Amino acid sequence: MTDRIVIVGGGPGGYEAAHVAAQLGAEVTVVDTDGVGGSAVLTDCVPSKTLIATSELMTDMATAQELGVNFRDHVGDAATSIVVDLARVNARVKQLAADQSADIASGLERDDVRVVTGRGRVGPGLTVVVDTGSGEETLEADAIMLATGAAPRTLPSAQPDGERILTWEQVYDLTEVPEKLIVVGSGVTGAEFASAYLSLGIDVTLVSSRDRVLPGEDADASAVLEEVLTRRGMNVLSKSRMQSVTREGDEVTVTLTDGRTVTGSHCILALGSVPNTADLGLEEAGVFTDEAGFIKVDRVSRTSARGIYAAGDCTGVLMLASVAAMQGRIAMWHYLGDAVAPLDLKKVSSNVFTSPEIATVGWSQNAVDSGEMAAEVVMLPLAGNARAKMQGVRDGFVKLFCRPGTGIVVGGVVVGPRASELIHPVSIAVAESLTADQLAQAFTVYPSMSGSIAEAARRLHRV
Repeated sequence: MTDRIVIVGGGPGGYEAAHVAAQLGAEVTVVDTDGVGGSAVLTDCVPSKTLIATSELMTDMATAQELGVNFRDHVGDAATSIVVDLARVNARVKQLAADQSADIASGLERDDVRVVTGRGRVGPGLTVVVDTGSGEETLEADAIMLATGAAPRTLPSAQPDGERILTWEQVYDLTEVPEKLIVVGSGVTGAEFASAYLSLGIDVTLVSSRDRVLPGEDADASAVLEEVLTRRGMNVLSKSRMQSVTREGDEVTVTLTDGRTVTGSHCILALGSVPNTADLGLEEAGVFTDEAGFIKVDRVSRTSARGIYAAGDCTGVLMLASVAAMQGRIAMWHYLGDAVAPLDLKKVSSNVFTSPEIATVGWSQNAVDSGEMAAEVVMLPLAGNARAKMQGVRDGFVKLFCRPGTGIVVGGVVVGPRASELIHPVSIAVAESLTADQLAQAFTVYPSMSGSIAEAARRLHRV
């Protein structure tokens, strides 16, 4: 008998699970509310990184003169500035997101996955009840997977209006460049948008309640980023907690808890996320959630209810599209009896798409400093790398962690251009328990940024 799988949510956790289940012979239905691809494709990851691609180009253009490239206008005079057409940028952002969603939908169709548009909730037994807008449809299932994602967190004192006070999902409707932008929140989302808009030539103030930007990331990496951002003209207000955000006409005011105020033309709220788990029928189904509403899962994506799995941001495990996708795949491999390895967060590589980028994998400097992980550490600045010199890159570094005695690589940090690509060899080393010597002895191209990874590994060699 064919297994019937019903997946609630069409984001990375949902559509990747659907592909695996279909591959293993199941009858798969995806219940999708806002568009296949979820927020990762339509309002979050894909749009933001598309915007950042433009900001990266602006950053490169700003340093072109050092490399001997000058700009002239049509009469031969020196061009004095580079400007961005935000309306065209955002139109491209939204078109690329829509195209990616369509590609994902086509892939599901090729795998004979049925997509039902509507809002699903867990019903009696293993059923999903879908509100299609014109009625209800009940889907029978042998297993259910919940992948409903999360939404931007807001506060009663800081309510977005979609025009001047914005969540990160609303910025792509801007058609005019903000005169002065205030970003509230210095986590990954806040730092990425603040960095991107600064590179687009916008006056940016970053309001951070902590003592540094990116408090959850490597401290050395955060220090490099903050130094670069302030050097480029960003106003970083550390240890400054937002109390309220208000708007009067075309002016937005952010009031801090110490009484200070910051005014600007626009404000982006980057205050974290809340899970989309309300009204899903979880309590009645016996699915446990934590105090914040995140669904509790084990390392193979099982919830507390038999036959019900969960994946992605609604679980709060690690809010990355790559983790959501892997959780979804693991759930289906587990339920349908294929070979499966439990999720190992110490093998997850992640990236902050600021300028410079910050990529990490495995154990952290904080874990080493606290004694949680015994490791030898080497940090190598990119400024000494030949390719970096050629490209005018001065900021950034490679950092590796390896176990004393065995020399096994257990973590790493890369700060620099395209760190999201450079972290991959370190990620492979961590995943496969390679030693620093093995990493060092693999050939790298000369000259290349990746040469610094091999050089850092060589410095960890012990006779």
